Amino acid sequence: MSTAWRRVKFPAMALLAVLLAAIGWAGFSPIELPSREAVFEIPRGTYARRMAGDKVEILPSKIRLTLGLNDVLLVRNLDEVPQVFGPTIMMPGQSFRLPFTVASENQFDCTAHASGQMTVIVEPEPRWPWEKIHWRVRQWWEKRNK
Repeated sequence: MSTAWRRVKFPAMALLAVLLAAIGWAGFSPIELPSREAVFEIPRGTYARRMAGDKVEILPSKIRLTLGLNDVLLVRNLDEVPQVFGPTIMMPGQSFRLPFTVASENQFDCTAHASGQMTVIVEPEPRWPWEKIHWRVRQWWEKRNK
């Protein structure tokens, strides 16, 4: 085996080992989050901006939650006017906490959206290694593209 081949082979093998270790960690280590709550806030001035013609989207049109990880939706109304979210009217300064216990897709009325609707997708907890890897990659991708 030539010396040039050894110089190329060692870094390639080291990179492959690091990649395999990262995939192994992502697939087999438990997913831990600081809180089970996914917090979304309706900022002050949302209603005024909307009445001025701004088609501002304060909250995402789709929120993804995961059972056992972040399965409690917490919406805070920091605006000066009441806001409707699903079955409740939140007065200024109030919060609405909605825990989910079943994987599902839910449609809610939401006055913080120009469309008046918001979808909450609740996914099952990722248990298998490929599911955990997929979950971690999607979380990374969503944070990167905010």
